[in-house]
Amino acid sequence: MIQINNLAFSYPKAQVLNNINMTLEKGRIYGLLGENGVGKTTLLTLLSGLKKPQSGSIDIDGFTPHERLASFLKDEYYLPDEVVPVHCSAESWAKNTGLFWDNYSHEKFMIILNEFDVDPKQMMTRMSNGQLKKTYISFALACGAKYLYLDEPTNGLDIPSKAQFRTALMKYTLEDSTIVISTHQVRDLENIIDPIIILDRQDTLLNATIDEISRKLFFDYGTTLNPNSLYTEQLPGGFIQVYPNTTGEDSKVNIEALFNTVNKNKETIKALFSHE
Repeated sequence: MIQINNLAFSYPKAQVLNNINMTLEKGRIYGLLGENGVGKTTLLTLLSGLKKPQSGSIDIDGFTPHERLASFLKDEYYLPDEVVPVHCSAESWAKNTGLFWDNYSHEKFMIILNEFDVDPKQMMTRMSNGQLKKTYISFALACGAKYLYLDEPTNGLDIPSKAQFRTALMKYTLEDSTIVISTHQVRDLENIIDPIIILDRQDTLLNATIDEISRKLFFDYGTTLNPNSLYTEQLPGGFIQVYPNTTGEDSKVNIEALFNTVNKNKETIKALFSHE
């Protein structure tokens, strides 16, 4: 389990995280959302130990990430948005790099890479950006990490590859892993991320499961405007509206509409979910 308490971090000209508190449980795929500059990537690098909090703390199963103990690092993997080519084949690079993770499976890496239609013997320096991204994703999933942090993993992937990524993520990660995916491409991932975390500048606006969101908010795909709507967007033939769920009815959560609702009604949403 990941426990974040009063976390703060700033750069020389901007504070991006302040008094962040949250608990991330095992067996979940968290969607980390937020506008540019709110600290999503910073949070992932803090979780993986690449940065040290300026105040507050992160506890991951008794480990402090920035201490970067080998016994901790072998159970976590961070995949940044931008990946770099290495002057060797994908097969060779993965086989050598995988030695740092106890649960790394080279067989699994080869299987996933084949499902992505990438030649393992191809030099990484000759790969397209999409092929390179798929190579790194295959490696991340083959590590068998308990904690997996993915920053914009679908950037650079074509439509078929995005579907392959979703399938591979569900098929090849451990059931008790904690996975955090930072993304702007919510439509690529809306059927697999749950719970949803929405960061604001120096604040956490939402950290809730899809079930909790559905109980608190109603997503209406009708043709009649509701005067209590917190967010309304016109669609062909009608509207999508989001308003407080006062009747207990079920509705399909639209994550893009949820994000816009939260950002337009920050204090209302925080109050609505404060007792969860």
